[in-house]
Amino acid sequence: MYQIVKKEPLNPTVTRMEIAAPLIAAKAQPGQFVILRVDEEGERIPLTIADFDREQGTVTIIFQIVGATTEKLNHLSEGGSLQDFVGPLGKPTHIEGLKKVAVVGGGVGCAIAYPIAKKLYGQGAEVHSIVGFRSEDLVILKEEFKSVSHMYALMTDDGSAGEKGLVTDALRRLIQSGERYDQVIAIGPLVMMKFVTELTKEFDIPTTVSMNPIMIDGTGMCGGCRLTVGGQTKFACVDGPDFDGFLVDFEEAMARGAMYKGFERQAHEEACRLFRGGEA
Repeated sequence: MYQIVKKEPLNPTVTRMEIAAPLIAAKAQPGQFVILRVDEEGERIPLTIADFDREQGTVTIIFQIVGATTEKLNHLSEGGSLQDFVGPLGKPTHIEGLKKVAVVGGGVGCAIAYPIAKKLYGQGAEVHSIVGFRSEDLVILKEEFKSVSHMYALMTDDGSAGEKGLVTDALRRLIQSGERYDQVIAIGPLVMMKFVTELTKEFDIPTTVSMNPIMIDGTGMCGGCRLTVGGQTKFACVDGPDFDGFLVDFEEAMARGAMYKGFERQAHEEACRLFRGGEA
């Protein structure tokens, strides 16, 4: 069992938890993920490692409440425990040798982007962080990003925080103003990553994206997380989750990702009714 050391809501639908997992904390790197189960009957879900503390032996996860499992997870309290917490899985983000990088995060994808920006900053790279949210009430990790960024741009769809517009608006403006990046690292909704890569292709800037499709075992055996990258089948859990954005078939990935939205929504509603009934 893995104890929840700390729990903190970041916005109405996103929660941060620190989990006591010293063996994982000892080896974790930015870009890797864990697979967890809330209880013995629970499904396995992948969550990216948002941070880690090797001295304290803790791993931080940040999750959005979108399905039954994340709803159950959010009902656990500090001092409670998870049934399983396996990792670190996947390949770390390759950032060695980079001198100037634009880190682009969208929504809860910022939880994945932050540890990458943090490590780049710690290595002495110049970090420009561009983050986007629908509105001010959904903004997360603002101060954390500012602390590891030489330039921080906050974009919101409605203009309620930062600047009104999309992350691609800010990125294009920076590139056209003369900024030259060794690499762009984009993490967020598939459609956001697609348009970021379309933009960076115009300027021939190498671009890495983090893919998070349906995943079950985390070892490449089930094939649920398959993607087409450069015309070849890849598995996000073992070949990724990072890939060359220019080579990813985003249309296929988006079509596959939408297949289970209805089931996810129904399971979430059932879990909500269960918890409301239990609290009555």
